[in-house]
Amino acid sequence: MQLFKYINRINLLDKLIRQRSTGKPAELALRIGVSVSRLYVMIDELREQGAPIVYSRQRLTYYYSAEFMISIVVKIEVLEDDKLRQISCGSNFF
Repeated sequence: MQLFKYINRINLLDKLIRQRSTGKPAELALRIGVSVSRLYVMIDELREQGAPIVYSRQRLTYYYSAEFMISIVVKIEVLEDDKLRQISCGSNFF
């Protein structure tokens, strides 16, 4: 599913930025499996959400200019009948 791929890419991007080991944009795009133009879109989207991402031409890496971390977690679990009743306020639609 594309959503899970995107979440994994964002988490990997965050990790590499925090480690200051992204490399040049073309290298980073290759590492996370997107085109360079898509990488720029992803970075812009994260900046719009408040991520203080900057690029160092001297170190050839992206980094956070302030303490910052992204954490996206997806939990998938099978729900038992009693849990379903709690969620749906006592109604079971199945």
